[in-house]
Amino acid sequence: MVTTEVGDTFEVRDLSLAEEGKNLIEWAELHMPVLRKIRERFIKEKPLQDVRVGCCLHITKETAVLGQTLKAGGAKVFLCASNPLSTTDEVAAALAEEDGIHVYAWKFMDTEGYYRSISNVIKNEPHISVDDGADLVGILHKMKRGEQAPEVDIVKKVLGERIDWIDNVWAGAEETTTGVIRLRAMAADGAMLYPILATNDTPTKWDYDNYIGTGQSTIDGVLRATADLLAGKVFVVAGYGRCGRGIAMRAKGMGARRVIIVEVKPHKVLTAALEGMDVMPIKEAAKVGDIFVTATGCKNVIAREHMELMKDGAVLANSGHFNVEIEIPALEEIAVEKKEIRPLVNQYTLKDGRRIFLLADGRLVNLAAAEGHPSEVMDMSFSDQALAVEWICKNKDDLKNRGGVVIDIPKEIDNQVAQLKCEVMGLKYDLLTQEQDKYLKSWEEGT
Repeated sequence: MVTTEVGDTFEVRDLSLAEEGKNLIEWAELHMPVLRKIRERFIKEKPLQDVRVGCCLHITKETAVLGQTLKAGGAKVFLCASNPLSTTDEVAAALAEEDGIHVYAWKFMDTEGYYRSISNVIKNEPHISVDDGADLVGILHKMKRGEQAPEVDIVKKVLGERIDWIDNVWAGAEETTTGVIRLRAMAADGAMLYPILATNDTPTKWDYDNYIGTGQSTIDGVLRATADLLAGKVFVVAGYGRCGRGIAMRAKGMGARRVIIVEVKPHKVLTAALEGMDVMPIKEAAKVGDIFVTATGCKNVIAREHMELMKDGAVLANSGHFNVEIEIPALEEIAVEKKEIRPLVNQYTLKDGRRIFLLADGRLVNLAAAEGHPSEVMDMSFSDQALAVEWICKNKDDLKNRGGVVIDIPKEIDNQVAQLKCEVMGLKYDLLTQEQDKYLKSWEEGT
């Protein structure tokens, strides 16, 4: 169990790490020029004055820059971790020393600490939720409905029996694919009680963070954990959405002898095949793969029957939000021995002597074993989030009447972020002439 330091506005691992954390935040800030531009405007305009923003995010150096930007806009910011293994303790310590930012996060959180931290955000009665995986949203709803669950029992130790915490929330924004999937399901069932912007689904997030960012950071996590050579390996990717495509592209670029895609959607199977990937069912891939990475948002993608087919030395990793994509309980059952052979690498020995290596307890390997996405990528994602929070503030009265719906990020926000990123990168591009613009908006002109 990790020992933490607790204050009125924080619970972190070790405040003495703050100076190192400040250096990490400074490094990220240097590589996030779009968010810096937004911050400059926020400082002048204060569009978030006295707004309480509750964030359940991976507490990284990039998240710190987002938190400081929201604070610059006048907000009071409350941060908790969205994954037990994804916090950078140095960053959390640095944020704990900032006025206007409350942080409750540390690496290697147990279940009690994880939900206690979410509770500490909720008790400050946020007006806006910013989530990565919808755990904050989920707890707010479970409390309102008086649901019984182990995590609710933990939350009640902090919040008591009061159930109406959600009533203060105007709207929210969701960062990741898994969270949006959950929220759309909630909305479809009529179970969601306030509107949430699908930040994940906007092009300046999805096409860069999910594809470019996940590709690089996942490979980074696998390499840091194992120090393996990718060249010559058979690399299996489960899921060929934007995240899976990015991982497969990077594995191929690192010299994997063969990249195999496992999928359930025919059009994604076609896409993978036409992009030069092998495609086959997981039962076939299990027999030949050296390294397996899941990126689906689904559960038990790699199950007992598949692990029983794997070769000695197979490496399993997950890049999806929750640690359910690999059936870890089944791996525990079929193993006769388990030991940590390297940091964040557990070796499971099966009855016949074969060894399977699980990275980061099946949690997000890019954040648990590495540092997550590069700052340049998160520059766009968190610029989307900062502008989404501003948009919610400007439209809160209208949003109150919209109820539990998932809303796309307005195109003007996406376009603004793309334009700013081009500007800071020095990228030049053409503009439509008046004639061209008129032509594209008309229908009269024929062949």
